[in-house]
Amino acid sequence: MNPTLLALPGVRELSPYQPGKPIAELQRELGLDRIVKLASNENPLGPSRKALEALQQMMDQIALYPDGSGFELKRALSAVLGVNGDRITLGNGSNDVLELVARAFLSPDLNAVFSAHAFAVYPIVTQAIGAVGITAAAHDGTRGPQYGHDLAALAQCIERRTRVVFIANPNNPTGTYLPAAQLRPFLAALPDHVIAVVDEAYVEYVTAGDYQSALPWLSEFPNLIVTRTFSKAYGLAGLRVGFAVSSPQIADLLNRVRQPFNVNALALAAAAAALDDRDHLSKTISLNQRGLEQLSRAFTARGLRFIPSVGNFITVDVERPAAPIFEALLRQGVIVRPVANYGLPHHLRITVGTEQQISQFLSALDRVLRL
Repeated sequence: MNPTLLALPGVRELSPYQPGKPIAELQRELGLDRIVKLASNENPLGPSRKALEALQQMMDQIALYPDGSGFELKRALSAVLGVNGDRITLGNGSNDVLELVARAFLSPDLNAVFSAHAFAVYPIVTQAIGAVGITAAAHDGTRGPQYGHDLAALAQCIERRTRVVFIANPNNPTGTYLPAAQLRPFLAALPDHVIAVVDEAYVEYVTAGDYQSALPWLSEFPNLIVTRTFSKAYGLAGLRVGFAVSSPQIADLLNRVRQPFNVNALALAAAAAALDDRDHLSKTISLNQRGLEQLSRAFTARGLRFIPSVGNFITVDVERPAAPIFEALLRQGVIVRPVANYGLPHHLRITVGTEQQISQFLSALDRVLRL
C-alpha cells in the first residue's frame, strides 16, 4: 500500500509553505558571487551586538538542555510588555505558536476564518489539523485599502463551528493594517466560542498614528491571543523564537500541547538580550522607514503600482505574470518573493534592505523590465 494513503486527508492535500530562496541555493544553481536577498523580510542590519554577545556567552552550555519554561526570556518580555509571565507562551518562531493554537482549539468538525491574501501559515495549520479553513474576501479598494482585511467579510464567515479567527495586523504580504478604531469593535463583537488570534509579527515597524497593538486589550477580551516574533525587527530569524500573549488560562492550554524545550538555549539568551538593545531596534526602524520611502518613490517614478505598507516589505504590481520577472531577477543576482500563492500572481514582495541593496534591486528590475 502507498503510505501516502495512510496520512490524514488534510495532510495528503496540503501544499507546504514555500520559504524565500536561500542565497546558497542560488549560488549553487547559477554560480553567482554577488547576491542580494530581499525575499524573507529579514533585518538587513542583522542581530544586535548584545544578542551576539549573549550567544557567545552561551556557547559553553549547549551540551545542556535549555530552560523548558524560558524563565529569563519571559521575565524580560514581562518587563518590556508590562504583562505577567503566566500570560506568555514561547514558540520556535511565531509559526510554532500558531500551530499550537490550531492543535489546542481546532478539530475536523470545526473551522478557522482568515482573510484572502493573509499569511499562508493560517490555512496550513488549519488544514494540517483536519479543520476547515474559510477565506473571507479582502477589501476591493472601495470601502477600505485594497487587499487589506475586510472585517465585515470576516464577521460574515463566522458561525457556530468557527473556533478561531486569524488576523494579521499588519498583514503579510500586503503590508496593510487595521486601525484600532476598527479592530477593537470587531473583537468586542466576536461570539464567546471564538478565539481571536492577532498576529503582530511586524508591529515594531508600524508608525501609523491610528494603529495600536492589541496587547492592552487582553484583560478586556479573554479569548484574545496576540502573537509576535523575534525574526523580523530583532534580526533573529535563524534562531527561531516567537511568543504569544494571552490570558493565563489560554497560555496554560497552549503550554499543554507545546513540545518540551521547543526554544533552544541560544535563542532564549539572544532574544532576552535583544530586548535590551533599544538603540539597535531604533536604527532598524529608521532604516526601514527610509527604505520604504526609497522603494515607494522608485515604483512611482517607474509607473508601477504598489500596496502601501507599514511593514518591512512592500508588494509591487508588475502588471504581468510575476513568475518570469522573479526568475529573471534571480539571474541578475536578486532574490525577491513571488506571491501568486497569496492570490497575487502579478505581484512581487520586496523586503526593505539597505540603500545599496535596494539600489541593486532597482537596477536589476530596470534591466529585467526592458527585456
